[in-house]
Amino acid sequence: MSREKLLSKIRDNLEVVIQKDSPLGETLWKELLEFHPVDIADFLDSIDKESAMQVFSQLPKVIRNEVFEEFSVPEQAESLAFLSDQDKLEVMRALGTDELTDLFDYFSDEDLKKYLHLLHRKEREKVISLLKFDPESAGGIMDIDVLSLLQDFTVEKTVRLLQRLKPRQEIHRELYVTDDAHKLIGHIHLEDLLMHSPKKRISTFMSKNEIVAQADEDREVIAKKMIHYGLMTVPVVGKDNYFLGVIPSETLVEVIVKEADEDAQKMAALAPMEHTYFETPFWKILYKRGNILVVLMLAESISSIILHSYEKSLGSLFIFVTMLMSTGGNTSHQTSTLVVRGMASGEIHKGNAFRFLKREVLTALGLAVILGGTAIVRAWFTTKDLMASFSVGLTIGVTVMAAVILGSLIPLGLKKLGMDPAFSAGPFLATLMDIVSVAIFCMIVYVLLV
Repeated sequence: MSREKLLSKIRDNLEVVIQKDSPLGETLWKELLEFHPVDIADFLDSIDKESAMQVFSQLPKVIRNEVFEEFSVPEQAESLAFLSDQDKLEVMRALGTDELTDLFDYFSDEDLKKYLHLLHRKEREKVISLLKFDPESAGGIMDIDVLSLLQDFTVEKTVRLLQRLKPRQEIHRELYVTDDAHKLIGHIHLEDLLMHSPKKRISTFMSKNEIVAQADEDREVIAKKMIHYGLMTVPVVGKDNYFLGVIPSETLVEVIVKEADEDAQKMAALAPMEHTYFETPFWKILYKRGNILVVLMLAESISSIILHSYEKSLGSLFIFVTMLMSTGGNTSHQTSTLVVRGMASGEIHKGNAFRFLKREVLTALGLAVILGGTAIVRAWFTTKDLMASFSVGLTIGVTVMAAVILGSLIPLGLKKLGMDPAFSAGPFLATLMDIVSVAIFCMIVYVLLV
């Protein structure tokens, strides 16, 4: 029987599976336990909440811990309420410190105090130390369950230490070296231990760290540096260069994905959501989307006011307004997307911003000629009036120039002010260009035709 059919059968006989009071219930329960923890977690998400928690609480300890790791943070927090204190302690211990910190960040202050008391003192201190850092900082995303070596260790002693700790502690390709005061002084690679004699001290062949992240440094900045230098891990230090932890490559991927998600939402004029779409309450999504759309809608009324003021001057040319607004919005969005992406990847920065602007001005001139010429031909076939057609084409050309310049300057300006450039793209810039393109059209028509 296929996985889908078997899960469907379990779902159809859920009551007997939970009760396990019949041969069918016992058989299906055993079949469920054979599934991968990810599949069990997905199955629990597909059934009603009460039944899901009944099934989860009855899972064997090892499987329950593995399934708990696959839950989202809100699901983890919710499932804890159905477990005994001992079982709560078991599932929380199964999480890595970073995952445990994410879970605790989700708790209310009251729940946080309650669950912290369940942990052993050492584990509790690790979590509290991470909670002091901003989640957007290097300290907030670092892995503190890493091994560091003392500079006086020999190759032989280091290998023995790795052999003893590997089952309990994650070993990265780069091993960081500290002095007696636990201050970071360099790193070695795992393969270095094969290339040197057992009695040689690691301080004699350790390498200098290319990048060292400060605990309060922004995670996006660190991610860019890791990509630029092709690093798999980066050490994190605190005050006085005290070694705190490591940002591994898997965390780098998570940061890139999160930052990309946030930028995409900001470019759509949305405040970034902390959780997935279906885990975010409906009213919260409605509020996030509705408030900014109301502002943009009211801002668009400026275009209507301008059009109404020049309604007589425009006459039959009114039919070209939508084309002008669309061209301005499309051009500005295209430009701002290139700028935001370039700044996010590090390709566009303070050192080459002027060079970028010069190239964009040349691009704007080329686009203005192409689109303006096309607009003249388009307008001629409609109006058969050369001067009116020229007015439409000139408006398109000036609008395109304005769109490229604003689409380039606004993201760069926001970056200089310490704001996220992604806010400049999408609806905000499109609304601004609607107003600008209408104003340009009305003024040009008034000057040339009235």
